[in-house]
Amino acid sequence: QLQLVESGGGLVQPGGSPRLSCAASGFTLDDYAIGWFRQAPGKEREGVTCLSSSGGSTSFADSVKGRFTISRDNAKNTVYLQMNSLKPEDTGTYYCAAERGESASYWWLCVQADFGSWGQGTQVTVSS
Repeated sequence: QLQLVESGGGLVQPGGSPRLSCAASGFTLDDYAIGWFRQAPGKEREGVTCLSSSGGSTSFADSVKGRFTISRDNAKNTVYLQMNSLKPEDTGTYYCAAERGESASYWWLCVQADFGSWGQGTQVTVSS
């Protein structure tokens, strides 16, 4: 059974640098394109950053470029989202998603419709 479990969210002060984790089970992440998405209250879910199945290419939303990074630890079958210089507008529920590499031809667009497997999300609240 394919499962994704996010962790690492919580209340963070502006300027903070939390790291979110997405642990996969039931499948091997290095065969999959991975995405981090977020949804703020009253807003649609948006792509934050996506990683190719090879792990060699990434894409980022303009709002997080230079502040967020995505990485994958194949040995731990876990993907990370390192968030730096957090702003209140980064508040939201963060989800990781996965899609098999051969089915994720447009992974770089980081569109939720292209990802079939999702975690339950972890809340990140940026506030002083």
